[in-house]
Amino acid sequence: MIEDTIVAIATALGEGSIAVVRISGPEAVETAAKVFKSKQNLREVPSHTVQYGWIVDPLNDNVLDEVLVTVMKGPRSFTAEDVVEISTHGGIVAVKSVLELIVRHGARLAEPGEFTKRAFLNGRIDLAQAEAVIDLIRSKSDRAFQVARRQAEGALSKQIFPMRQQLIELLAHVEVNIDYPEHDVEDVTSGFIRENCSSVLDKVNELLIKSNEGKILREGIVTVIVGRPNAGKSSLLNALARENKAIVTDIPGTTRDIVEESVSLSGIPLRLLDTAGIRETSDKVEQIGVERSHGALNEADLSLLVLNHHERLHEDERKLLKQLKDRSTIVVVNKIDLPGKLEIEEVLQDYSEDRIVYLSAKEGSGIELLEKAVSGLFFSGAVESGDITYVSNARHITLLHQTKQSLEDAIRSTYESVPIDLIQIDIAASWESLGQILGDAAGDSLLDQIFSQFCLGK
Repeated sequence: MIEDTIVAIATALGEGSIAVVRISGPEAVETAAKVFKSKQNLREVPSHTVQYGWIVDPLNDNVLDEVLVTVMKGPRSFTAEDVVEISTHGGIVAVKSVLELIVRHGARLAEPGEFTKRAFLNGRIDLAQAEAVIDLIRSKSDRAFQVARRQAEGALSKQIFPMRQQLIELLAHVEVNIDYPEHDVEDVTSGFIRENCSSVLDKVNELLIKSNEGKILREGIVTVIVGRPNAGKSSLLNALARENKAIVTDIPGTTRDIVEESVSLSGIPLRLLDTAGIRETSDKVEQIGVERSHGALNEADLSLLVLNHHERLHEDERKLLKQLKDRSTIVVVNKIDLPGKLEIEEVLQDYSEDRIVYLSAKEGSGIELLEKAVSGLFFSGAVESGDITYVSNARHITLLHQTKQSLEDAIRSTYESVPIDLIQIDIAASWESLGQILGDAAGDSLLDQIFSQFCLGK
């Protein structure tokens, strides 16, 4: 039983047209009614209605703000409790004064993520859906948002639940066979166990196949733009960002430090790092920039090696081509609007044609080819849409791997004539691992760790 009532600011602090103060708990309506004045008694209004009035300090009748109050009575609310949302004028002073008044009249300040935590504890959502809420907030692209939205709606849960159901039915058959061998029940043979475990294992593998792509959509790809000075690295960053984020001049060595920008490329979030041009130099500041460029290369998920179509290959570029050929690298041949002097045959010795893109960053032509190349490198084609379920949460991926291991152990044991009661242990372990994704028997420490990542008011 959750007996206390919580309150928090549900919108970002700062100047804005409105701000929302959210209250949830058994005394949410009563607490709001103490400070809200209107023609309607807030205690008597129907659920899911909006009331116009004023927030007034009952101690001195001081009017704090003119507001709209939305009442949503449980269980038809996000937390499955009574919820009241007060829409005030935006600004730090107005919203904080309303928040402090509500705290003085019975509510306590919510902890980070406590509204979503209550939704989970009250059975409104499972843990996988709760974790998807924070992914919604942190989405870096439209596609990542769509993936998080589907998980928040229960797309992953709907796939996990039937697998658990199949395993629990298998466990029941095993249990009957062990405890009541004299009864006329279906024999739990090794083949029967293998059939059911393999069926669940196939579904787990399908989710794991998409897990790397899901993690990319969730976290983004750390992408380093590298090349010689004046190859057009900063122009490429500006073209991808669709604005002038980096200084572009004809003077080689303009970029001395790493310039960072987040962009979405065909629904794939990229964290772009524009680095200093790599070359031998006596300039100490530029030397530091070159060293940082090499450091960024070592940490990158993707390298965009920019070559100048209008110049012959330099020895520094040949070294980079050799260094990056066995990594996730796309060669960007820039400045194709100028006459060609680049020895592309030399590049083709180490890179296939699908890893080479020709474009003009200055004119913005060929960017769509780069988008296609990135999708092909990380997603074996375009990012899929529709009802594809991408597993993106690291905790879920770990638990799916544990499930896979337990199922594989159970299947292997059936070939080795291991007693059924021992095989049952691995089947039960796989069932429990899937249950942890949904939050079954989740410990307090795990819940605290998950929900502490949320912002206040969510």
